[in-house]
Amino acid sequence: MTRSEFIAAVAPVAVKVRVDGGPLFPSVSIAQMLLETGGRLNSWNNLVGYKVGDGVRTPYWDGKAVSKTTWEVYDGRIETPVADFRAYPSIEYCLKDQALLFYRLRQRYQRVIDAKTPKEQAEMLQAYGYATDPNYASKIWAIIRSDQLEKHDREAEKAVEALKELAEQVAKLRREVEALQKRGGMGVPPWAKEAVDAAVRAKLIDTPEGGSFDFYRLVTILHRAGLIPEAE
Repeated sequence: MTRSEFIAAVAPVAVKVRVDGGPLFPSVSIAQMLLETGGRLNSWNNLVGYKVGDGVRTPYWDGKAVSKTTWEVYDGRIETPVADFRAYPSIEYCLKDQALLFYRLRQRYQRVIDAKTPKEQAEMLQAYGYATDPNYASKIWAIIRSDQLEKHDREAEKAVEALKELAEQVAKLRREVEALQKRGGMGVPPWAKEAVDAAVRAKLIDTPEGGSFDFYRLVTILHRAGLIPEAE
């Protein structure tokens, strides 16, 4: 696997976890995975060097582990002990379990969570003991710059903004429905029927009759823009 293939495999996962509320910038997460693995996937899907630690089970880790030789720096000395690392069914579970670690140990990692830039976040990871390598932050930042990983941060930001816009549109739609239910309105016009049916299936509206022209126009726009989710 080439370096670019590795990045292509893990970047969408890092972006998704960020959009889902993870604390790490995707660029930091991807750089960390490159640094920890040398750009190689493994069968236990732990790409961030997350050790078993206190052994607390989570929704993403069921207790499975693998023992591997690791590389640590203690008092300036490089040591290669054997350590137990968490094993996961997927890379996404690995990254989400790591996100839980940061939030669970918020008192320790608050400045990692609050970091405003990838560079600051890399520095906070080192400062608050995520890794023993004294050059950890500079290595993470060098990888981010050399592989131009900040584009994935922008991708996550756009996805978050799109979700916010969708939430606002849905809230507006619900308000419109409530208002129309109180005062009554027109029947469903033929040109809006497909969109209204989709909104009913998605449980965005429960009373398709009685809307205004603007209401049916809004539902149709949302449907054509792909912003009304398909019912499961």
